[in-house]
Amino acid sequence: MPFLIRPDRTAALLLSAALVAGGLSGCSFLSPFKTCEGTGARMKELESLPLLASPPPGATSPRTFDGVSSECADDSGDAWLSAGRTYVYPGTRQEVLDHYRRAAEADGWRFVPAPMSGQDAGGACFTKGGDGRAQVLTLDFPPMRFVTEFYGPEAAAEFASGSGFEISVGSEADGAATSCWS
Repeated sequence: MPFLIRPDRTAALLLSAALVAGGLSGCSFLSPFKTCEGTGARMKELESLPLLASPPPGATSPRTFDGVSSECADDSGDAWLSAGRTYVYPGTRQEVLDHYRRAAEADGWRFVPAPMSGQDAGGACFTKGGDGRAQVLTLDFPPMRFVTEFYGPEAAAEFASGSGFEISVGSEADGAATSCWS
């Protein structure tokens, strides 16, 4: 079953970048809630998720994005852990979406459709776990202007060679319930 594709998730990506920037700026002292302290084992678990290292055949890691990126942000309430990878695939977005839908569902992930029937997701979201192990897996296709602005022309040139995408997994530090499309 094909996914709906929305060509531009600029607002969501810019919001993500703003949240990351806030976390890196030292604003975590504002949070009276859970912190990133002691989350190393949980972070390693997310970083080693097999789906992060299982792109469609022919996908490559752009030089400017090689490897797993991970972070813990604790400035917005509960600490949020995330790990992800970026790839460029020479085929279509739909092929990428189909690959990950098959792989995620085979690994026990549940696809979560966009909340409104007229809303085009542009990527995909899956959930897995519970009982303190809840995780969200997302697949996004950043717009070229975002890649150029935040990562530079070299990254944009690599993304232009195919379908550039980011796959990431996230979880609250305590593994509490998480959701897609919030």
